[in-house]
Amino acid sequence: MLSRLLKEHQAKQNERKELQERRRREAIAAATCLTEALVDHLNVGVAQAYVNQRKLDHEVKTLQVQAGQFAKQTAQWISMVEGFNQALKEIGDVENWARSIEMDMRTIATALEYVHKGHLQAASS
Repeated sequence: MLSRLLKEHQAKQNERKELQERRRREAIAAATCLTEALVDHLNVGVAQAYVNQRKLDHEVKTLQVQAGQFAKQTAQWISMVEGFNQALKEIGDVENWARSIEMDMRTIATALEYVHKGHLQAASS
């Protein structure tokens, strides 16, 4: 009877060990699945961040190129406006010169008329 009790005890202990081992393997498998799921989830976020960073880098480069082109175009516009202003100043200078010449010519014409009238009156007297 003692031997039978010992065998039953050993059999129950073996069953408990097998049950404990099976539960340990299940727990390890569940933990592994959880870990893989967490890593996959994190990797998706990291991959998305990487893609976003690459897009931002591309956009920055494009913006830098466009800013450079805009700066060149702005410099050209400034140069054109300065040339236009200079041309306007020159036109103003020519206009003033023309007025000055016109005034001088009127003065000369008036003097010539005065002299001519003076000669006519002297000749008729």
